[in-house]
Formats: sequence, structure tokens, C-alpha cells
Amino acid sequence: MHNPESLSNEKKPILVTGSHRSGTTWAGRMIATAPALAYIHEPFHVNHDPGMCKAQFDCWFTYVCEENEKEYYRHIKNTLEFRYNLIHKFKSTRNPKNILAGAAKYVQFTGYRMAHARPLLKDPIALFSAEWIASRFNTDNVIMIRHPAAFAGSLKEKNWTHPFSHFINQPLLMKHHLHPFEKEIKAFADEEKDIVDQAGLLWNLIHYMILKYKKAHPGWLFLRHEDLSRNPLDGFRSVFQKLHLDFSKKTEDTIKKHAFSPNANDNAQKRVHHLKRNSLANIHTWKNRLTDAEIKRLKARVGEISKAFYSEDEW
Repeated sequence: MHNPESLSNEKKPILVTGSHRSGTTWAGRMIATAPALAYIHEPFHVNHDPGMCKAQFDCWFTYVCEENEKEYYRHIKNTLEFRYNLIHKFKSTRNPKNILAGAAKYVQFTGYRMAHARPLLKDPIALFSAEWIASRFNTDNVIMIRHPAAFAGSLKEKNWTHPFSHFINQPLLMKHHLHPFEKEIKAFADEEKDIVDQAGLLWNLIHYMILKYKKAHPGWLFLRHEDLSRNPLDGFRSVFQKLHLDFSKKTEDTIKKHAFSPNANDNAQKRVHHLKRNSLANIHTWKNRLTDAEIKRLKARVGEISKAFYSEDEW
């Protein structure tokens, strides 16, 4: 059993998570413009930088809890302390470009550590472990939420499917949280379904977990992508205040640059992690990506859980 780090609000690590395709990169990068903050990118990703985090994650949405934390605690602690493992990085690759990138990252992380930077860990894949991360490292948690049709439209546009066996292969996750969906998850694991149907089940699983967090942790920040997109300046200003961060002129200019770009068309949005966007226009792109039949089918699948986040008028 490990006690949370005893840190002031100004030094507490920040976790930005939520569903993927919900603006976690956008939110994380904007928050990371605050002074004395340093950005850490997705250590829970199955293909993460091995120097950044030595832990091995074999499943998408790996669930870490008290019962299995021995495999992960020390490695996540090192990540949050900016202890880049250059030797492990070198052992994991023979590609000269990757080795050079690892050396640069080592220098960068060492600089963060020497400057006592406040870590911001951005990782949607860490969602199911968010409670454990908060309990062990006393993090301020920011949870991003997105409309189910926008989520499904984004997955369809990118043709991103999901291996649902990764949930079944995590008995602790199924036992502690996802057992109400076990039959449905097994059906999707046994036979690949339509991508919109996959998106619907995945959205349900993710937001079922977010609902549990909302009830158990009212002090966490829960942000709808749409609300932040409609008024990014005021939205981020409020987030900064709650995270005890300085909302500087640099931050304001960066948000304007990345949220009010009139030329951020749909082709630009296809680039992974492209941040320049017309945030207001981005809210309803799903209406052009999904057919009426797909929207109807999706709404029927996510109806009960989506009512906790979105009204009928928002469909």
C-alpha cells in the first residue's frame, strides 16, 4: 500500500483523460501552456515510448488497481518524476532515429525534473485507471466527455475498430466495473461488428465508468468537449483557476490560435493530433459522417447512459 504524494495544489500532478477522440490532446496541450507545467504523452498506450515508462501495457485501457499495482506503481512514479529510462529505450530499439529521439527526450525530462516542473499526464487510455492514479499520486483529474455521435463519427472517419477481447482479458476490470456488460462485450469479442455498433458499445463502457467517477469524485473536473468548443477562452480560464494555474497572455493567444482557425477544414482534421481547429464548427461534424440510420441505431444503443450527459435536443 502506497500513500499519495503530499504536495501543494501548485505541485500536484494533473491527469487529463476521458474517451479518446474527446479532445484530450487539445485540452492537455492548452493546459500545458501554463508556466512550470510539463506535458507527458500517453504512457498507458500499448505502443508508448519505453524510455518514458518501463511498464508493459498489453491491453488497450489497462486497468490498474490495488490488487495488481505492483506491476506498475514504480514505473508510473518514475514517469511522473520525469525519470526517463534511456538504457531501456536503447534496449528496445535499434533504429538510429529512435535512439536519437530517446536521447533528446532524456535531456528534456531531466530538464523538467531539475526545474521541479508540475507533470501533466495526458492519456485517454488511462481512463479506467484514473481512480488508482489519483489515489496513489494525488492527481488533479480532468475527464473529457464527448457526444456519442461525435465519438462514433470520428471512429468511423478514421476506421478505428476496437479489440473487445482486451476487456475480457482483464478479469479485475470485468469484476470491479464492467460486469453488467459482460455478455455484450463477449459477443463483440467473438465476432467483429459494424464500426458504429462498436463505437456505441465502447462509448457506453467508457461513459459508464465516467458516471461512476462523477458520483464518487465530485471534486474532479468533468468537461464536455462541446462546452469547451463553444467558449474555449472562458472554458479554459475556468479550468486553469480550478487547477491553480496562471492563465497568461501566452495561454490566451495559444487558445485563440488553436480554437479559432477558420481554415481548419475537414481535411486538416484528418491529421493525427492536429490541433488547429474551428472549435465551434467541429461540434457537429458527426452529422456529415454518420447516416440517419447509423445515428438512429447508435442512439438506441447508448440512450440510457447518454441521457446523463446529453439532452434530446443535442441529437
